[in-house]
Amino acid sequence: MRTDQDLPPYWGSGLVLRFSKGDPLVTSSLTVPLSAQGIKTDAVILANLGTAALVEQAVANGEGQLAKHGPFVVQTGKHTGRSAKDKFIVRDAETESTVWWGKVNVPMTPEHFAALKEDFFAALGTKDKLYVADLFGGSQPEYRVNVRVINELAWHNLFIRTLLVRPSKDELASFAPEYTIIDLPSFRADPERHGSRSETVVAVNLSEKLILIGGTAYAGEMKKSVFGILNYLLPAKGVMPMHCSANVGPDGKTAVFFGLSGTGKTTLSADASRTLIGDDEHGWSDTAVFNFEGGCYAKMIRLSPEAEPEIYATTRMFGTVLENVVMDPETRELDFDDASLAENSRGAYPIEFIPNTSEKNLGPVPANVVFLTADAFGVLPPVARLTPDQAMYHFLSGYTAKVAGTEIGVTEPEATFSTCFGAPFMPRHPSVYGNLLKQRIASGGVQCWLLNTGWTGGKYGVGKRMPIKATRALLNAALDGSLNNAEFRQDPNFGFEVPVAVPGVDSAILDPRETWADKNEYDQTAAKLVQLFVENFAQFEAHVDEGVRKAAPQAA
Repeated sequence: MRTDQDLPPYWGSGLVLRFSKGDPLVTSSLTVPLSAQGIKTDAVILANLGTAALVEQAVANGEGQLAKHGPFVVQTGKHTGRSAKDKFIVRDAETESTVWWGKVNVPMTPEHFAALKEDFFAALGTKDKLYVADLFGGSQPEYRVNVRVINELAWHNLFIRTLLVRPSKDELASFAPEYTIIDLPSFRADPERHGSRSETVVAVNLSEKLILIGGTAYAGEMKKSVFGILNYLLPAKGVMPMHCSANVGPDGKTAVFFGLSGTGKTTLSADASRTLIGDDEHGWSDTAVFNFEGGCYAKMIRLSPEAEPEIYATTRMFGTVLENVVMDPETRELDFDDASLAENSRGAYPIEFIPNTSEKNLGPVPANVVFLTADAFGVLPPVARLTPDQAMYHFLSGYTAKVAGTEIGVTEPEATFSTCFGAPFMPRHPSVYGNLLKQRIASGGVQCWLLNTGWTGGKYGVGKRMPIKATRALLNAALDGSLNNAEFRQDPNFGFEVPVAVPGVDSAILDPRETWADKNEYDQTAAKLVQLFVENFAQFEAHVDEGVRKAAPQAA
């Protein structure tokens, strides 16, 4: 058994050593060997290594470098985000009528998958070393799944071990994998033989319970694959899977935060005054909100100790993995403002690195549901109160807006609608998740809010980003119940209720139209956004009831 004294000398002064709960420093054997899964290889199998051992392996393999204060820094190459167009689900008797086929869930034939599996298994047989982690997807025992992840890179194994739920030593002793993920960045798919689009492939076989990831070093593909599994399985058990963060207040009441990347899910849920359940993926059962994961995966670009102190602190801890964060090669200092490697730079860390986290990664069923949007059109108010029908409408819409890109001449924001605030990870029809949410909101008397973290005083390029202090003040008022006592007006475009005045918040920002210098331009922009909502929701109208259809915005 190794001790901390055995750590290598380059972990020097100023290093914050923070290990995960039950983190073993030695390898353990596999209860179910790879050979039992049909995998034949002479590789050295490094199974269920702890954080320190995996970092040692990654350093020795030349996979990345340690930064000044201890995190492990890697570059993922050309893939700095998910390869959404390279993901496929095998279309067979199991999935034919259960998967929502279309642009998001693209089919692969069983024959193509069989060829891909054959070549993946052959590739495993050529490796000198393989890293294997047996983990749980889901923190509520009756709804979790056993996931085995096989990697050729040590840092990938560290990443997924950080992000999923780590079994105890006793649980590992009887662990039998239900689903298996094999991630080989060095693998190159053949579109003709494998039915892929390119040399990159993410192939999901729900019948064989096998996921194959090749041609990309972006580690987030593994995490989202587990999310997809649970999004497929849980609705049949009456559990609502959610792309959201969640925390619990001092009053014992849970809040969940739905939102797409960049809207503030991680930032707003990492509040030292509230207990964090998780930052990204959860289930809502009859008895609890439970985290699918045991770690967090936060955006690092332009991270600051002033705005996000809890997250920033994790970048100075051993055990954190930083993807595509720029580092000075000599001083090993990190530069979070440098986006030369990626705008989507990320940090993965165990959830307990954040102060005041839930010991069991779960909490009571929600009292508040918050939909986050970053409206770059500058139209939506900073906060609004929603009815259950309006909540389902905005859940199915999944709206946020991307800012103008770097392309010359592109100056307008771009509306983004991702149904259920996570369309790429939802295998079933959106109405399945929408109806589950509406039922749970109605049965639990849950209060729903829309929180805009985007622009005020004009669209992107004219207005400014909503002040984080105002956003937090409005959120706190919503969660502690005091906002319900405010005077409300009805928004003329979207029909939801908007507070007129809130203590501690400049009332001027509560009415977005009044923040625009040109009121006529606001009206035109609002009408454009309303029309975008209406056009997007047309695909769901046949799947929802009259109350939800009437919750649609109307041009003023």
